[in-house]
Amino acid sequence: MYRFHKLDKTTSTRCAVCKYFRRRCPQDCIFAPYFPNDNPHKFTCVHRFYGASNIAKMLEEIPVQLRAHLVESLYYEATCRIQDPVYGCVGIISSLHRQIQIAQSQLAKTQAEISVLDANFVVTNEPSSSLDESLVQQNGVDHGLDDPFNPWFY
Repeated sequence: MYRFHKLDKTTSTRCAVCKYFRRRCPQDCIFAPYFPNDNPHKFTCVHRFYGASNIAKMLEEIPVQLRAHLVESLYYEATCRIQDPVYGCVGIISSLHRQIQIAQSQLAKTQAEISVLDANFVVTNEPSSSLDESLVQQNGVDHGLDDPFNPWFY
């Protein structure tokens, strides 16, 4: 985890939140592990939409192992909202959902075309033995003209 506190007696490093509010970063600062001082833009984006007190409340309410995921999720939602103020990440989600629906319909169409081609292949390659046998029985002579492996006419 990232902890930014006093390095020596003259120098102190604050997290991005404490730096933003120009206050001293306490030893048990809840923001320090998730908003390091080298990325102040991350906190600025999240703070713009959620506010520092709401972020602190959310961080306190969830288990420690899930807090990093919460901060990344809030940051993603905030950057999406900055890029698209009306829809935010919902616009991206609906666009991806639409792409999935298009791909599924294309897949279904392709599968239908394959099944039609398979059915046509089976029908054209079925031996017409019943017709051949009936002709042989009627005439009593098999000339072998219907044999596809007899190359007499090629």
